Amino acid sequence: MRSLLRPFARLAAEPPFRLCVRAAYHFLPVSVRTRARWDVAPRPHYLVGTLFAADQAKLERVSAISVVEFGVAGGQGLLTLQREAAAVERETGISIQVFGFDSGSGLPEFIGDYRDFPDVWQAGWYKFDDASVRAKLDPRTTLVIGDVRDTVPRFLAEHNPPPIGFVAVDLDLYSSTAAALQLLSCPNRRMLKHVPVYLDDIILDRTHRFGGELLAVDEFNERNDGVKIDLWRGLPVHRPFRDAGWLLQMWMAHDLAAIGRIAQGREPI
Repeated sequence: MRSLLRPFARLAAEPPFRLCVRAAYHFLPVSVRTRARWDVAPRPHYLVGTLFAADQAKLERVSAISVVEFGVAGGQGLLTLQREAAAVERETGISIQVFGFDSGSGLPEFIGDYRDFPDVWQAGWYKFDDASVRAKLDPRTTLVIGDVRDTVPRFLAEHNPPPIGFVAVDLDLYSSTAAALQLLSCPNRRMLKHVPVYLDDIILDRTHRFGGELLAVDEFNERNDGVKIDLWRGLPVHRPFRDAGWLLQMWMAHDLAAIGRIAQGREPI
């Protein structure tokens, strides 16, 4: 039966039929995996990243993971991540804790040189809506407020979170992003072997790889041998909306040190 339905499944994923199928899925009680494949989500990158993390946790025999958003601002992203974490947890059985990092005061008063794109961003933008956001959080979600240069190392030292499974970076600036990526490079880091990383501000007209989040990633890779961040190479394959813009913003952090220990027989697959 499955082989008989395969041609229809391929047809459903082609324009213009894919638009009709996705519209129908918005009103049907479909699974989390179906929603993730068909972009049936307010922020499909959050759902896809969290679902991959849960599946990776199962492969590594890990029962709980952390998903992180850097740059909470008005809170819509964090609340979406919270909802998707709950949905993925129900479907996969992997316990998921959510963490939101924000300075609490918007973009800093001092925006640096060209690397921070001072022609794009302005001090004070995207202030954190504290009372509104906190009122909508459930117990799975924790806010970490302060400068990420300080809060990331302290978070790893004091919270002892489950392994990081997905990271969304929406800090706009090169300097802030470079500090946030400490989460994946600290000696006491806890992460899955493959961690999706969403980079929000890399497809704007005035951004480039000599500044912003892309420069932060390039320098991260230059400084760190144990973990490398690359494009999520296989993500667009077999997706109905493989031309969606957000796919260009999905990267993957690979813990090469842990993978190397597997090859040496010092760590299970």
